[in-house]
This record gives sequence, structure tokens and C-alpha cells, in this order.
Amino acid sequence: MKKRIISCLLCLAVIGVTAGCAMQTKQQKGTGTGAAVGAGVGAILGQAIGGDTESTLLGAGIGAVLGGIAGNQIGAYMDRQETELRQAIASSEAASVKREQDILTATFKSGVMFDFDSAVLKPGGQTEIARVATVLNKYPQTLIKVEGHTDSKGTEEYNQQLSEKRADSVKNALIQQGVDGRRITAIGYGESQPISSDDATNRRVEIVIEPIVAQG
Repeated sequence: MKKRIISCLLCLAVIGVTAGCAMQTKQQKGTGTGAAVGAGVGAILGQAIGGDTESTLLGAGIGAVLGGIAGNQIGAYMDRQETELRQAIASSEAASVKREQDILTATFKSGVMFDFDSAVLKPGGQTEIARVATVLNKYPQTLIKVEGHTDSKGTEEYNQQLSEKRADSVKNALIQQGVDGRRITAIGYGESQPISSDDATNRRVEIVIEPIVAQG
């Protein structure tokens, strides 16, 4: 039933965008097109993140609401966001930022974010999230994926659950800092994506920031 409702709402949104474009000026049509393409990008991202139809529909709805960035503006948009994100965490020893094309990833050491075997954000973790949220709020035409990762100690099932809870905690903290919850997806990877032989390095939270791209 939930999927059916979401599907109906999405169809109405797409129909509304299409109908509206027929009556708009050239400039307004560009905005409508951006929203429509944003819906498509959101759908693709929703499927990639959630792996199910419901996530796809939710992602499409988010893209339709937020619209997209024109292709020739994406690089500059993400350049500015990257600069401000690096400045925001410059004084932190617990965070780092990397960029691959136009996708930004902010990585936080788990030890600063959480106590051992806990999914409750520590005060230091709240501070880190507040810094990042300030930047995310200035650049709303992006989708955000919060990824939780653990080391391989303990059972695989337990680590998976812990990573999911930690990702949810960070998502909720971002929302409390004013970031639109419709932009955020939380996912736990457990111990499945190690990046080092060092357990402490593998215990981390990553915030992946991707632009909503309008093509056309």
C-alpha cells in the first residue's frame, strides 16, 4: 500500500511538471526540465542506494522537488561546496574530504563519533556534524548518502546492524541541524567495505554528496 501511494504521488508530480512546462516561458521551461531530470536522477540514486522500488520512487520524488543543476554550472557549484566543506573541517583531526569528479565524500573517524559498541553520537561527533550541516544547508541541490562502516571484529550480522544504527544517528543529527531529511539516505555496510588493514581506519562514517544534475 505504501509503495502504491508513493507511486501515485510521484505520477501526479511528474504530470504536474509536464503540464506546467507547456504553459511556461522558455526560462520557466528550463526550471521545469531541471525538476523532471532531477526526478530521474533521484530515481536512479534511490535504486542504487536502496535496491528496491520504494527507494527508487522516493528518490525520484526528491529530485522532482529539488530540481537540478545545469551541466555547465555543476563544476563551479561543487567547487564552492568543496572549498567551504574543507574550511569547515580544517581544524578537525577526525575528518577528511576527498573528491572524485563532482562527488564529495567527507569521512569521519568512528572513535570521535561514537563510543565502542554504541550508536549514540558523542559530543565531539555532534560538533563535527554541525560543521558539515552548515555547508550542506547552503548547497541544497545535492543528495546526501550517509554510510556507516565497521571493522571485522564481532559477527557480520552484528556489525551490519551497528553500521546501520550509526548511519541513522548521523542522518538524524543532520536533520536536527536543519538539513532537509528528504535529501538524506542512511545505509550501513557493516564490515563489507574495508579500506585498510587497520581496524580503527575501517571504523568510519562517510557522508557522500552528489549533485542533482539537469541534462537537456
